[in-house]
Amino acid sequence: MNNVNLVYGVKDKPGFWKTILFALQQVLAILAATIVVPVIINGNSAENAAAGIGVASNMSQSAALFGAGVGTIVYLLFTKFRSPVFLGSSFAFLGSMTAAFAGATSASAGYLGIIVGAVFAGLVYVIIALVVKFVGVNWIDKLMPAAVIGPTVAVIGLSLSGNAVGDLTKGYASCSPWVALLCGLVTLITVIICSVYGKKMLKIIPFIIGILAGYALGAIFTIIGTVADVPELIVINFSLFKDMQWLPEFTFVEVIEGFGEIKDFGSLLVTVAVAYIPVAFVVFAEHLADHKNISSIIGTDLTKDPGLHRTLLGDGIGSMAGAFFGGCPNTTYGESVGCVAISGNASVVTILGAAIICILAAFFAPFVTLLATIPSCVMGGVCFALYGFIAVSGLKMVQKVDLNENGNLFTVSTILIAGVGGLVLNIGKVTLTAVACALILGIIVNLISKKGTKKADCAEGCDGCSEEDVCVKDVNDK
Repeated sequence: MNNVNLVYGVKDKPGFWKTILFALQQVLAILAATIVVPVIINGNSAENAAAGIGVASNMSQSAALFGAGVGTIVYLLFTKFRSPVFLGSSFAFLGSMTAAFAGATSASAGYLGIIVGAVFAGLVYVIIALVVKFVGVNWIDKLMPAAVIGPTVAVIGLSLSGNAVGDLTKGYASCSPWVALLCGLVTLITVIICSVYGKKMLKIIPFIIGILAGYALGAIFTIIGTVADVPELIVINFSLFKDMQWLPEFTFVEVIEGFGEIKDFGSLLVTVAVAYIPVAFVVFAEHLADHKNISSIIGTDLTKDPGLHRTLLGDGIGSMAGAFFGGCPNTTYGESVGCVAISGNASVVTILGAAIICILAAFFAPFVTLLATIPSCVMGGVCFALYGFIAVSGLKMVQKVDLNENGNLFTVSTILIAGVGGLVLNIGKVTLTAVACALILGIIVNLISKKGTKKADCAEGCDGCSEEDVCVKDVNDK
């Protein structure tokens, strides 16, 4: 791969204060998704408990942030600090985590279940990593060429587009969608202006400037709405500062405190195994797509250097560590990749700094709460750019594919339609996401169509070629 135009390469080390600023930008990029996972799990488990199913959870957002920081450092260690990707709470395991609490007889058993479940998922990654270590990655390149990986990466961004659009018109409680939309668009436009016309630092920290602009406008509307008693103008929920969680409630501590209450763990063990292990195979596909994407951005194939086995080990062991503290299995974040692409800053020191900030911030409630008050509309404006860049990165990979070949055309079109159309399959307690379904279908179509393409493209009298795009007989005849 040829190197791309980066302001800071993977091994570059910006100055101390620059690194802090860049790291904070990474934290802002991954924050919303990372801390919302515990909120969703708490809501799902509360609904189940009210219906007489399992127990309710009270997972800590601060602990999830701490776990993401620890998981990222583990990942960086395994990848020899060569892969500039942040690991955050995985949405793919929402159903698995909910199932752990639904099958538990006490809260402590539920917390133990999500830790053990993360271990099961991590072990799947470890096993795949060992296979890759001894077999190599050439089979992956053949199974998932650019015609498969490119549109899959695009689908990752496009499948998230609905979240960005939905957030763009959301403020606090009764906030007018028009007011929220204005704050979101100001954020997006500020990010664009900084990225396109900014000089030096402004060009590298567009998200920080954009969020500050959107947040400032939202704060002005909120103050006016509060003073004039007009709920439609209140964009930001400042009341969060009244109920700050001063210390993170780590998952392993919750297990220890109620260990004596844990009963029937054998049946819970089976439940979490069934809920977590199949999902880990699904997330593997997303792991591969994310690393192919960041590889195209930084100009180095991470599946070969430091190696797919190392990225898998880092992701798997990092997920175990993250769940031990925060309960949430981690995964590589597309938001982090998008941040690298837009800012042109691939310095792995920045990722390390972001991880350290997350760990320290977990113990400083006002900072975590301040970040939590960033309204959905502002983050929606940021995510317009982040998710869009993920999609565009995938489409850039497709540029290298010859779409005049029907085999490639069918492969790419199948993946895009399945992914954008939202093809989701539920097999028992396992959910195959749109990205996973699109990738699996794409692999199948590619394998089927490539055989046909080879035969169709070969000269008369040739039984098939060993090379994909060139007929050996034609070359020999010439």
